[in-house]
Amino acid sequence: MSDRSSSRRGLPSRIKMRHDTHFIDELTTRHQDPVGMMVPLASLAPDPNQPRTAMGDLDDLAGSIRERGILEPILVRPLPRPTAEGAQYRIISGERRFLAARQADLADVPVIVFEVDEDEAIEIALIENLQRKDLTPFEEAEGFRALAQRHHYTHQEIASAVGRSRSLVSETLKLLEMPPRVRQAAESLDIVSRSLLLEIVRAAGGDEAAMLAMLEQSAEGQLSRDDVRAESKARRPRAKARRKPHVFKFRAPDKSFNLALSFRRSEVDRGDLIGALETILAELRSAELAEEGLLPAAKMRPEEE
Repeated sequence: MSDRSSSRRGLPSRIKMRHDTHFIDELTTRHQDPVGMMVPLASLAPDPNQPRTAMGDLDDLAGSIRERGILEPILVRPLPRPTAEGAQYRIISGERRFLAARQADLADVPVIVFEVDEDEAIEIALIENLQRKDLTPFEEAEGFRALAQRHHYTHQEIASAVGRSRSLVSETLKLLEMPPRVRQAAESLDIVSRSLLLEIVRAAGGDEAAMLAMLEQSAEGQLSRDDVRAESKARRPRAKARRKPHVFKFRAPDKSFNLALSFRRSEVDRGDLIGALETILAELRSAELAEEGLLPAAKMRPEEE
């Protein structure tokens, strides 16, 4: 990602979004006062604009939190005023931990407070979610699009921010070309292979019925990614072979000279050949007469100069 200012990103410029021990240590060294603190769980409120809509099964996470606590602090921002329920902080990142902590009946949770506005908070949440490994290709594509459209990231900046290649970002965004009905079918069939989905998009050429048919066949094991790729190649219009110009070659019987006459056309008959030779002879005779002063000198053609 290009060098965005800390106010633009909502983060210190050298800090990555992954909240490992190095992240916490560096935040701590940049502040005299501790930036992490324990707050009542009731003082936190989820973000209604949270980019991640499906939180999944929380039972395992709740069990781990119940046994060992929350090992990764929740990122929050202070609210201008408490909500009607008494919440003082809006969650930026860590809503699954928040919900699991509630399920585990925790009273207090560790948080890190960031002074950022709503737009920056959404940007941070998007990047944090996109760095996760359990997102579907469609969830990634939606996140990439949000960074590009709402926060004006280039494909290269998205790639750098989330630790992916630029080509992967660009290809993943192509999944959004799938019609909603096709996407719903892919999700219901639990097809999560990015490469397979991309090949289906390319092979179908926008044909919704063809996409649905290929998804069904793939789900039933009748169509592999390589099969789809082969079908995609078969559907592409073949480029017309470039026709080579016709070349007439003549070699004198005594080998004293060779003649090669090239035409712009690829097909030349006997009459065309004789006409071309006669034109050459006429030009040569005109040049000979001009040298003898009987005709004005003929202007040489560009290819003869």
